[in-house]
Amino acid sequence: MIEQLGVETDEGVFDAIAAGPEDGRPVLFLHGFPEAAVEWEHQVAALGREGFRAVAFDQRGYSPGVRPERPADYGIEALVGDVLAVADSLGWSTFDLVGHDWGGAVAWWVAEGHPERLRTLAVVSTPHPGALAEALRTDEDQHLRSGYMTEWRNSNTERRMLADDAAALRQMFEWRVPPSRVDEYVRRLSEPGALTAALNWYRAGRPGGRAGKVPVPTLYAWSTEDVAFGSTAALATGDWVTGPYRFEMLEDVSHWVPEQVPELLASLLREHLSSWI
Repeated sequence: MIEQLGVETDEGVFDAIAAGPEDGRPVLFLHGFPEAAVEWEHQVAALGREGFRAVAFDQRGYSPGVRPERPADYGIEALVGDVLAVADSLGWSTFDLVGHDWGGAVAWWVAEGHPERLRTLAVVSTPHPGALAEALRTDEDQHLRSGYMTEWRNSNTERRMLADDAAALRQMFEWRVPPSRVDEYVRRLSEPGALTAALNWYRAGRPGGRAGKVPVPTLYAWSTEDVAFGSTAALATGDWVTGPYRFEMLEDVSHWVPEQVPELLASLLREHLSSWI
């Protein structure tokens, strides 16, 4: 069911997985750190079986063909540009967008800046950037949760994460992701330059502007055991969506939603997409 693709853009070739008929309704998936497009394998296959054309690509730094060295090349404008470039290369003038973790942040910025390109938006874990920024200012719990974002900018982060058979990297997954998949992520990020490229997303600095409200139909799924994002920003995210909005709270689920509860998430996505023909 799963195809391997190379998506050619002006920035280089992005590796991708895909499923479903070429003429199916297009759905694009964006992964997070420290993962890759395969985190969406179950959902891509499930939607493909339903007749959608589902594609998940390894984003900038994760695809060896698009791995610039400078942290400045990983700013939000470049990441948003990659999403549009991949969609253009696939021949998609409009599409449904799904993102998790860092991919979720990029998805919010795409929806805010280019709503005319999206039929719907679905974000897993990551609150709207405006809601998160407000929580960082006012909520001590969220401030503590987000401390890693600053810590990971240090130059010794790669060495620390990969030491002792990447023990620190493996522990991030909280034993909620299948060990074979964790091994795959570790193998990928152990390649020369790969982990530095992934960490450059954090080192690029904050976006120059402020993300505005999102007008497209949106599903936001947040899990109660998420270590990175607390309830303050999650509950406030609806204030940043002016289009139809659905909030799903997943009880007793960790940050790693796509792989911990793959069938549940696939079902939520099917319901969301079928609501907006």
